[in-house]
Amino acid sequence: MVASRLAHPDGSQRKMAVIATGELVEGNGRLLAYTAPWFTGSASDPLPPRDDPRRRTFNLDMVALGWAATFVIYPSIPPTKDLNLLLEEAEAAWTQQLGAWAQFGQDLLLGYEYRACIKLGTKELTDPAAAIAQAYQRVCVDLRTLTEVGLYGYHQVPPQHRLWIWATDLEQARKDLPISS
Repeated sequence: MVASRLAHPDGSQRKMAVIATGELVEGNGRLLAYTAPWFTGSASDPLPPRDDPRRRTFNLDMVALGWAATFVIYPSIPPTKDLNLLLEEAEAAWTQQLGAWAQFGQDLLLGYEYRACIKLGTKELTDPAAAIAQAYQRVCVDLRTLTEVGLYGYHQVPPQHRLWIWATDLEQARKDLPISS
């Protein structure tokens, strides 16, 4: 996918764009960004129209192919059109059981679930309550109903319908979004 998406019409390889999100580097030192083919905008390499498939991010393609799960975190919610496209692609990958969903379906251990297991599975857990509080800091909201399911109820919501809100941002999110508890 990457090789074909980065190919110029003459066969040479274009650069990859790294598009940073609102929070450039998150608390664990990870760069939060989208990647996409880089178009120079020149006459020989014009930027395709907005809805052209060549403009899609690799992130969106990975979700659409079932090789990545959505991970939308308030307040970094994409514009409505982009969010709807992401959710449609995620829903299609889920219902068609594409990519990783094909083998594991709802039993697939997602990255954030794995990280929680790592935080809670240490050999010498001296303060279990503190470890749980550290592992579960985001509230899940079901995007289908905009209903909070809490810190621990995310498993009730299919992955493609999860909106995450840091517990510290929940009060503001309740003012900004029509969510209910």
